[in-house]
Amino acid sequence: MKIDTERLVLAPLGPEHLESTHAYAADPETTKYMMFLPVDSLDETRRYIADCVAEMQKPVPGYYEFAVLLSGVHIGGVSLYFDTAPDLGELGWIISREHQGHGYAAEAARALIGWARDALHIRRFIAHCDADNLASQAVMRKLGMTLTDASGTRKNRGSDELRREYLYELTI
Repeated sequence: MKIDTERLVLAPLGPEHLESTHAYAADPETTKYMMFLPVDSLDETRRYIADCVAEMQKPVPGYYEFAVLLSGVHIGGVSLYFDTAPDLGELGWIISREHQGHGYAAEAARALIGWARDALHIRRFIAHCDADNLASQAVMRKLGMTLTDASGTRKNRGSDELRREYLYELTI
């Protein structure tokens, strides 16, 4: 299964993406606003990818993780999780530092929303971010998402500090 956009290809995350995933997932600057990153080791990244592969092989996956490819080069990831309710998808994205600022996260997330709408009949989407993550907030606004809650808190893996969290939503 692949999803094509004007500039990108979204392909299921797999073992062939180990080194490139680890490069951005272990980067403290790229992951400073992330709850579950940065990763500590290549083995942690390997286990994560193995879990993603196993999940995608289930008849009804609880989440989808895609590698974002630009001209065949793996530059990031985009995800859709179903933790809250089966008709509600939670979006996530990460783009390697050297590829940020070119609209790739919004393009990938928009394509994933379209695929989820058409293939899975999902009409409601949410995304969370650290209140200081202005880049992710911009992506959410580009997607047509609306800030619906600014009262949440979170602890990012790379920090001991309790942080504010924003919740954005989109219904299509």
